[in-house]
Amino acid sequence: MKHNRRYSRQGITLIEMLVVVTIIAVFAALVAPRLLRKSDTARITVARAQINSFMTALGAYKLDTGLFPTTEQGLNALRVQPQGVHQWQGPYLPQEIPTDPWQRPYLYKYPGEHGDEPDIICHGADGQPGGDGINADIVSWKSQ
Repeated sequence: MKHNRRYSRQGITLIEMLVVVTIIAVFAALVAPRLLRKSDTARITVARAQINSFMTALGAYKLDTGLFPTTEQGLNALRVQPQGVHQWQGPYLPQEIPTDPWQRPYLYKYPGEHGDEPDIICHGADGQPGGDGINADIVSWKSQ
């Protein structure tokens, strides 16, 4: 018995490959900016949540010790008992003090300039004071 084999040319033509690459490029151009905006929004949300967590822990610190940590003691006083501070019942945070979502330390100041509580500041994506949008400061004294 003779088997007839058909030989067919299989593969992808250059035109087909260019069409697929073009579709992928158009999709990426439309979707990537939206995903990046969501990423920026998520970072801002994380910074606000971390600042709120710090403020809660600072409230517990003050209840135990009678004062907020000084600027020099900083947020690290929530994890490690500062010298000369009595009735410290910490650590007040379950993990090390995180950096902001852009990998910079939060700024802590007490006494603060915006009321009786400490000021905690994240300078946003650009790391500079002020700014708009993703570069805007995220601060403890404003709920946004």
